[in-house]
Amino acid sequence: MDRLLAQLSQSVEHARTLEDLVRPLLEMLHAVTGLDSTYLTTVDLVAQQQSVLFSRNSGSLEIPEGIRVPWDDTLCRRAIEEGRTQCDDVPARWGDSEAARTLGLQTYVSVPVRAGDGALYGTLCAASAERHVIDADAENVLRLFSRLIGYHLERERLIDELRRANEELAESALADSLTGLPNRRSLERELSRMLARVQRDDRALVVAYIDLDAFKPINDRHGHEAGDRFLVAMARALETALRGGDLVARIGGDEFVVAGTVPRETADAAADVLRQRLEAATRGRFDIGGGAAIDYAGASVGVVLARTGEVDAEAVLARADRAMYACKNARRGARG
Repeated sequence: MDRLLAQLSQSVEHARTLEDLVRPLLEMLHAVTGLDSTYLTTVDLVAQQQSVLFSRNSGSLEIPEGIRVPWDDTLCRRAIEEGRTQCDDVPARWGDSEAARTLGLQTYVSVPVRAGDGALYGTLCAASAERHVIDADAENVLRLFSRLIGYHLERERLIDELRRANEELAESALADSLTGLPNRRSLERELSRMLARVQRDDRALVVAYIDLDAFKPINDRHGHEAGDRFLVAMARALETALRGGDLVARIGGDEFVVAGTVPRETADAAADVLRQRLEAATRGRFDIGGGAAIDYAGASVGVVLARTGEVDAEAVLARADRAMYACKNARRGARG
């Protein structure tokens, strides 16, 4: 028993996956019970199927991994329903099981494996074509191994939840919570990638900085919730103006950036087309909820092209920002 405990401790300590844990347990279970086959199954109660996940076989009995049988026909279901762990005369007790007859089972032991929430995951089993009587110590070992597998499954579930939570956190850290668009941090990261890519592909990067003129009066007149709805509506409008591969981000309260790559030989014309497309997208009537709408005259849009060899995303953004302010001043002058 001391040797078994030492093996068990080592297996649990070094197990990184379910298979890492179960394979040694099946070996130890064979040594403890003396039965030909030891195996772990999974049970799909929706599909009403039982599958052998991992098995260890010796002697004449062969329980193949991957085999699937109807749950209603299994000895495991019968054992669970009867509250029975072992049977040393399967044909006499469960002779109606086609699977047992096909495999020639004589001795069978089984305990359920349950996940952390108590739901049935599967069963841990041992079987033989010969008749054996399993003592209480072997039954206790079987139950112990079942609990260890259940603990491991719960640990895997928690690790998966933590991984998903971390992924969601990382994604939220790169997204604007109001509009769902990439935020400034995400934009700068992607601009750096785009700058590197255009150098390799001999293309040009065009960046448009967009500021929503007269946004403060919208907030003052209609309230901040309406202002937020206006920003969301503007984000969707900008998305409709994008080509495949373009990027739009919200980088401040009422500031957005659009970036995309264009052929280098027609970059100036493409930049002008982008400016016109964005100016048109930001003009028009925008729904702000509650039956209200805003007739908006459009945003100030500054557009620049990244210089050949330029790799500093912040420098490109700064130039686009200055181009936007030049546009804003020109619009103010035109209004008198």
